[in-house]
Amino acid sequence: MTFKSPKSFFAPLAVGAPAPLREIPARPSRAIHFFDPSNPKMVDKIPQMVGTVDVLLGNLEDAVKADNKVAAREGLVTIAQGTDFGPTQLWTRINSLDSPWALDDLTTLVTEIGDKLDVVMVPKVQGAEDIHYVDRLLAQLEAKAGLTRPILVHAILETARGVAEVENIALASPRMQGISLGPADLAADRKMKTTRVGGGHPGYLVRADPASSSLEDITSPSRTIFQQDLWHYTIAKMVDACAAAGIYPYYGPFGDITDVVATEDQFRNAFLLGCVGTWSLHPKQIEIANRVFSPSVEDIRHARRVVAAMGDGTGAVMLDGKMEDDASLKQCLVMVALAEELAAIDPKLKELYDAIELDGQTKGDNA
Repeated sequence: MTFKSPKSFFAPLAVGAPAPLREIPARPSRAIHFFDPSNPKMVDKIPQMVGTVDVLLGNLEDAVKADNKVAAREGLVTIAQGTDFGPTQLWTRINSLDSPWALDDLTTLVTEIGDKLDVVMVPKVQGAEDIHYVDRLLAQLEAKAGLTRPILVHAILETARGVAEVENIALASPRMQGISLGPADLAADRKMKTTRVGGGHPGYLVRADPASSSLEDITSPSRTIFQQDLWHYTIAKMVDACAAAGIYPYYGPFGDITDVVATEDQFRNAFLLGCVGTWSLHPKQIEIANRVFSPSVEDIRHARRVVAAMGDGTGAVMLDGKMEDDASLKQCLVMVALAEELAAIDPKLKELYDAIELDGQTKGDNA
């Protein structure tokens, strides 16, 4: 058994390192857009994408070939040094901790662009010990670089053990910013029988009951089937762990870029379950994520009406034939707070949300 005073949990892990944060900032991150810093075509688009996406992530791990690892790392340094990211956050996904590149990823990026880097995403996290290693190393490098703010850590759930240990991972360090689902590697580690990257599967289904017990009805091909979500349990478990730790859950990648309808469905399912954002593998997914992970005008109108009607938050009121009470108010306050955070960085959303009136109409709406 080990003993550590709660007071020491928020002490720097290296002399001269910045003090850990006591609360993770609520910065919008609806879409985390991945780009390969060794790919000139992707790199050329980065300046134009600033301000259009909440997070730009320089990817050093999967999708970067072994002989391009150093070029990707050096490319990210060059991009960060020459770009004003404004309201857009800069993240990176380093190589896995058991790879020969991870240590150089951290030592190079923190010492050369640590002042620009908001979050380090760590792949294939198995347990709290992985976060403890990165935590200590980041503190040492921050002290060496003279940084005044801590770089945060984001874990990816890509192994069965990582899912089993997700609560410990979420609570492993004050640096923990959030956790993402990594469905492809997780499917392989679990030996799941799917080759899809995220989303449902037509073979994972429930079927409507037959109209009767006759053989004809039982074997009828017209019985309705409903495709199920392979990832519902894992996402819900991850969301609970993040909520308990005060950090943020994310959906992760949806691999079928051409199927924009299924992409939107998966993003919305994750949003409804409690995720704050998702990964973007193609620019067309950014617009979908920005829209889906922003509360609708109708939801914010209703939430504000409930907040206004509840007064001091006690008791219960009737609105549109439905009872609203303390629990309803808490749900609505989540929506209102998110709308305020998003409006602060998204002028279009600010205009939409500012136009809402509590009488059920929108300013300028004559209907």
